Amino acid sequence: MADNDAQSDKIIHKKSSLLSYILKFGLPLIISVGLCYLLFTGIDFDEMIAIIRRDCDYSYIALAMFISIFSHVFRALRWRIQLRALDVRPPLFYLVLSIFGTYAVNLVFPRLGEVWRSGYIARRQKASFTAVFGSMVAERLADAVTVALITLLAFILSSKVIISYLMQNTATYRAITSLLASPWLWLAVVVVVAFVWWFVRHRSSNSAVLRIRRIISELWTGFAVIFKMPGKGMWLVWTLCLWGCFFIQMFITFFAFPATAEVFSRYGIVAVLVTFALSSISMGVPSNGGIGPWQWAVIFALGIYGVDATAAGAFANVVLGSQTMLLIALGIFTFVCIAIDRRHSTVSKSNATTNNNIKQFKQ
Repeated sequence: MADNDAQSDKIIHKKSSLLSYILKFGLPLIISVGLCYLLFTGIDFDEMIAIIRRDCDYSYIALAMFISIFSHVFRALRWRIQLRALDVRPPLFYLVLSIFGTYAVNLVFPRLGEVWRSGYIARRQKASFTAVFGSMVAERLADAVTVALITLLAFILSSKVIISYLMQNTATYRAITSLLASPWLWLAVVVVVAFVWWFVRHRSSNSAVLRIRRIISELWTGFAVIFKMPGKGMWLVWTLCLWGCFFIQMFITFFAFPATAEVFSRYGIVAVLVTFALSSISMGVPSNGGIGPWQWAVIFALGIYGVDATAAGAFANVVLGSQTMLLIALGIFTFVCIAIDRRHSTVSKSNATTNNNIKQFKQ
């Protein structure tokens, strides 16, 4: 009987593991493929390719790709301040490699890149994984706050244009207003919050709750560093540099196509800001490197300013495609460097062991 129960537990565990893998890696892939399918079925593909071949000025795309490299360096510099507060001091070069690797891994396994970089730095520096991971979580939460502020600013500055666009597209406007006005939405939010509060408060002896509390406590060690670390001023400077790079990339690419250049000449920097804000929000959707949600967000943003879906699709696909190719190249460079570093470390340890053996033999 006990054996049957053990076998049943194993089967249930395997099924739950399979389900978690499907949700973790299969769902983002389905989202990416599904959105790309819908994207291309709603666009004149031949005309889009013609626009890319005829109108794209790749010098702007290349400049944006070059600036993108600096954004990774700034992210590494910002993270270094948090890690130093935890007494984790990896060389800057390997921190930059960890950032390159994060984005490359996320292209294949969404959200796993952050875990990989935390593990890589923790293992290389022989540090606590949970503390390093907590510092990374703090960094990502800071990015979320930044995106929220950018989005708020963009909608304040462009509220008239956005409301006008939604009024012209009555189906979209009615769907959004009815959703926000629905009592069922807010009731569901209240029920979920109340259930989570009750479960954590009244099921404190539950093993799952205890495990979650322990993980949260360990993560807080890394997260809380952001409030008490030295160098907060430079941390904010690197944050501004990081997001400044992201925005400048979007701004530069607007001049790569006549349609987007015309949007800038008519509506100014606010149109770039709105496009940037919506594209940044889309990166929160689980997908492979933003493929699918990012194009949709950019096409929607440009549609607000009168750019048709085909021209907007040409812009979105070239910009994201160029960034994806850059991330692949940086990823290859990263893993080659890591392999060389590991080989060097192995050889150094082997030589040290040999020297110790020789000393002991002489003695």
